[in-house]
Amino acid sequence: MPDNQHNVLIIGAGLAGLYAALSLAPRPVTVLSPKPLGYGASSAWAQGGVAAAMDAGDTPEAHAADTVNAGDGIVDADIAAFVTSAAKEHVLELAEVGTPFDRTKNGGFVMSKEAAHSYARVVRVKGDQAGAEIMKALIKEVSNTPSITVLEGATALELLNENNTMQGVVVSEDNTTPYIIQAKAYLLAAGGAGSLYLKTTNPPSVRGLAVGMAARAGAIVADAEFVQFHPTAMDVGIDPNPLATEALRGEGATLINKHGERYMLAVHPDGELAPRDIVARENFRQHQIGNVPMLDTREAVGEHIKDEFISVYRYCQQSGIDPVTEAIPIVPAAHYHMGGVATDKQGMSSIKGLWVSGEASSTGLHGANRLASNGLLEALVYAATAADSMIQAIKDDQACPFVDDLQVPELGFKYVDEDAVLELRKIMSDKVGVMRDGDGLAQALRELKRLSAQNNGTSTNFENMLAAATLITAAAYNRRESRGGHFRTDYPDKDDQQKHRTEITYAQAIAIRDSV
Repeated sequence: MPDNQHNVLIIGAGLAGLYAALSLAPRPVTVLSPKPLGYGASSAWAQGGVAAAMDAGDTPEAHAADTVNAGDGIVDADIAAFVTSAAKEHVLELAEVGTPFDRTKNGGFVMSKEAAHSYARVVRVKGDQAGAEIMKALIKEVSNTPSITVLEGATALELLNENNTMQGVVVSEDNTTPYIIQAKAYLLAAGGAGSLYLKTTNPPSVRGLAVGMAARAGAIVADAEFVQFHPTAMDVGIDPNPLATEALRGEGATLINKHGERYMLAVHPDGELAPRDIVARENFRQHQIGNVPMLDTREAVGEHIKDEFISVYRYCQQSGIDPVTEAIPIVPAAHYHMGGVATDKQGMSSIKGLWVSGEASSTGLHGANRLASNGLLEALVYAATAADSMIQAIKDDQACPFVDDLQVPELGFKYVDEDAVLELRKIMSDKVGVMRDGDGLAQALRELKRLSAQNNGTSTNFENMLAAATLITAAAYNRRESRGGHFRTDYPDKDDQQKHRTEITYAQAIAIRDSV
């Protein structure tokens, strides 16, 4: 094939992208990685681990039931059953390629209990190193797989869609010289949207670029309004906020305020292990009234935090905090986008030839509130599922056609204005955050429209960010109830008439934006 024509093109080199590439081997695949492998991917920052029913006393059915319960009424139960039944297989596959999961003396997996799980079923690595160690193992495997070509420093800017069929991807390696890559099948695995917010646990590059790019190309987006705010990001003046993993609360760490009060006991019967949205809102409320919420690991974890939760202890040291003798200041921070590009059970988007996996997707697994450690699991299952589906599509002569003389569209390749990005993040944090209301959401939409007009097409990357922000905000404006990660102070109760997933296109989001 010509240089610009490939078999399968994977956009993104996090867990989903690399696992899909390995699942496709020995078939040739090209992976776009904007940064060197292992950098800039949320997967490498994941602390908790992978949720899977590995213990003899646990079952995939129980895991699926917990997933449905956590999702607050709108999880696709069939998808939950499908993903949880495949979980063990993929954990064993990761172990096979060298992931050093924590083991018992008898060789079994050390299992951790996290919020809203009825059973200890999260496999870990060195306490809080799961994401980093899984990525390290996958990167090593990818480097030893001749069928995988990684283009480091290559950024996808635009998806080319004609008659609802993929034609190519506009790519830039130096931000000024765009070119087109065509493929028989495309997998979008380029992450979530957490860094659209000022307080986030995500890498700076995770700014909704994937969902924005797909939506601008015409893909349907599902459940965009549901953003999960991790309740225990460390409030130590670092951007992004370091994460104090939920596994600490699983080990018995408590939440206290500056008065020493353990406040979650009065909010939910599960206390600190209540669903994340409930804990995040109460931590936010404590923050707003000046009570300084803190994570207290002193009694439950003590000295063990130094070698069992290495990342947390390191960030504490950098911030001048001794978690053995002091409580850790915390704040809710944008952590995971339950919404994303809508997919079917095979991971296919509404655009023919475009599959999506990882946080960029919305499969129906997470509903309104992702169950802890189901994010890495979904990325694994749907990376493999999409790989199988792409293989079958190419075999069945359903591959995307190569188009001769395809022209690069006129796009903006100016470097993103970081002042504009900061303004965007402030809008999202102030008006589309943990607590929302109709007036604030309408004002956010108006301000996003102004930012779009000021950008005037000079930066396609920024347009993708704005598109993602507009989709989240418009969907939040439309959902006039409170459910899971979406809380409206003007509609604080659930409405059974809205107990369903939502879909929205970019054109619909723009129409809502322009009407308020």
